[in-house]
This record gives sequence, structure tokens and C-alpha cells, in this order.
Amino acid sequence: METGPKPLTEIERKILDFMVQYLRANTYQPSIREIGERFGIKSTKTVSEHLQSLADKGFLERDPSRSRGVRILGMDLDPQTVSVPCFSDLPDDRSALRADRADMRLSIDRRLAGGHGCFFVKASGVELAALGIQDGDWVLVSPVTVSEVADGSIIVARAGTGSWFHRATQNGKGLLLESLLPGGQDVLVRDPSSLYLLGRVTAFYRRMDDAPEALNLTAH
Repeated sequence: METGPKPLTEIERKILDFMVQYLRANTYQPSIREIGERFGIKSTKTVSEHLQSLADKGFLERDPSRSRGVRILGMDLDPQTVSVPCFSDLPDDRSALRADRADMRLSIDRRLAGGHGCFFVKASGVELAALGIQDGDWVLVSPVTVSEVADGSIIVARAGTGSWFHRATQNGKGLLLESLLPGGQDVLVRDPSSLYLLGRVTAFYRRMDDAPEALNLTAH
């Protein structure tokens, strides 16, 4: 059984979005009471528990001694960009994907990012070659639940095949994970709720000056 923090719940995502918007508008964080009023939560203890869960999952740092003692990790004050954590490898434990454990960060237009919890991972080997993604490219992964996976999505999940990346299709018997490698093993997940799912691939970033020899400009 996989350990480590679970993905954000719906209310946690809404609270984090509200905190980001509030910070951009006011340059300081909302109080616990203001967060509660925004979402109709009467108990400040409940709000505090949601904030602590966000901290445990690596999205916040908290200072309990201050009423507004919260810092959003990876926050970029430019309203047009978002700072996305980058990881060299995909872990078997979600806790290793905490924003404060990133190898580096990339700031990208927030319209290209997949919401809070998105991250980059460095492509390795030829696992994503069928998508035109090369070894060393940075692959953008956006958080998604099993119910949100659309047919044809490229998802990042561990399914006992030794591979992380699969094309997902609902086939009536469960979730079919198709290998992206020629001759690779496909897997039918009959109980999708048991799948260790990190997200879906939404984009990738490549430094063209890092590997000019990979470019072939000869007309065909």
C-alpha cells in the first residue's frame, strides 16, 4: 500500500485558490476567520485543520503563533505566472513530491499550468518517445482524480508494470492502461480507486540549445 499525503480534497483546493487570490489582491494572507466566512465554515478549528492538511501535503508553511502566519510555498507574486516545482525522478511515495523538496522551479504562464499541485518531472529514457518527448525534457503533470481521467489521456500512475506513463481508456471493465512502449504491457485496472495516480501529462518543456544535434532540419 502506498503511503504519503493524498491529493488535495475539493475544499482544500478551493481554500488554496482563495488564499492565492487574496494574497495577490491584498499582499497579505486572509485570517482563519476570513477563510471560514468565505466558505461558510463556522468552526475556526475546522479551518485550521484544513490549513494543517495543506501544510502536511507541502503546499503551506504555518506559524501557529500568528493569526495570518501562513506562507504559500512556491508562490509567485506576478499575477500572470506560477512557480512550478521540478523533480528529477518520480517517487513511490507522494510525500517526496512536496513543493519544498523540489530540485528546482520553473515559472510559467499560469494559463499553461494545470492548477495547484502541478509539477514538472524530467523525462528519462525512451518511455515517452511516442509522444515526441525526449530524454531530458521536462514533463508537466497536473493533478487529476480517476473520475476526471478522459479517454486518451496520458496519465502518470504506478500499475505494477515498471512504467509510469500510460494512455488511459475506460473499457467497461475498468481502466485500461496502454503502454507507450512498442511491445509494452497493457494493464486493466478493474478497481480504479486502488490506482496510485499522480496526475496526467498536459505539456512539456525543452531547452532547444541543450541538444542541437537532436534537430533534423533536412526536408523529406
